[in-house]
Amino acid sequence: MIFRTFMTAKLGAAMVAAATLTAAPASATECIAPSDPGGGWDFTCRTIGRILTELDLVDGNVQVTNMAGGVGAVAFAMVAAERADDADLIVATSTVGVTQIAQGRYPAPLDTMRYLAMLGADVGVIAVDDDSPIQSLEELNAAMAEDPTSLVTAGSSGAGGWDHIRLLMVADAAGVEELSDIRWVQFDGGTDAVTQMMGGQIDVVSTDLGEIAGFVESGDIRILAALSDDPIPAFPEIPTAKSQGIDVTGYNWRGLYTGGDVSDEEYAAWVEKLETLYNSEEWQTAATNSGLVPIWRGGDEFETFVREQADIMEDISRDIGVIE
Repeated sequence: MIFRTFMTAKLGAAMVAAATLTAAPASATECIAPSDPGGGWDFTCRTIGRILTELDLVDGNVQVTNMAGGVGAVAFAMVAAERADDADLIVATSTVGVTQIAQGRYPAPLDTMRYLAMLGADVGVIAVDDDSPIQSLEELNAAMAEDPTSLVTAGSSGAGGWDHIRLLMVADAAGVEELSDIRWVQFDGGTDAVTQMMGGQIDVVSTDLGEIAGFVESGDIRILAALSDDPIPAFPEIPTAKSQGIDVTGYNWRGLYTGGDVSDEEYAAWVEKLETLYNSEEWQTAATNSGLVPIWRGGDEFETFVREQADIMEDISRDIGVIE
């Protein structure tokens, strides 16, 4: 089926390093997280911002600004209109954001921005509240197969977005036929979705582990499956979907972009600094402890990768009827 192999194929060679770039220093002053505090984009900005300062790669502290709305569309529009040449600004993005662009849900096309680097990939997970009667992925799939409308599912993307697509991947692999009948609610972050699930408004959440790791550690929620090839080092007790007979993986890469009018010299300086950050013990530890798989792509290589991802997401979105 269309869902099962596209992401694994693209991430298989992701450890290839970008060429070393020599450039003038860049001075970061702000990182925009296009979500509420606590989500994956917020983690990206706050962790990268902290380590940039710790490694003296920027002057002073990096200001983190939360700008939720439209699954990144609000921040994208603001940067395009007001700060396209601001070399002191970086913005968190991911597979989720590029999927939205591919589906025409952002106010401008992909090449409006310059894509700096990918520093890791978050692992998709399927979660329920710790009090949920659903104890396993098998039980969830059986419930969706029996009555797809019986459960309210949610994540940090709209219908047809990456979180939704990952849930459909699991349901499709389990033989659920009426995928369009599965009820879906969008939130601006996995944290918001889990909070609503804990309050009883949502039954199942499909999101990234990095967004909700704190809830896992506290025991407030139960992860039914990690959508990874292998167990997650930080949470080895979480079973993969593959180990439960569902051959599905769903990674969400984490990266950054800057405005489309930033100069080549300023762009190259950012790529160089981010590669230094990626290779640091500080980033490798922070990424791994949060459940991320460290992966580097930078500069032109990352620009090419983002465009390939957008094409893939556009094709998949057509296949599932999200766009024509």
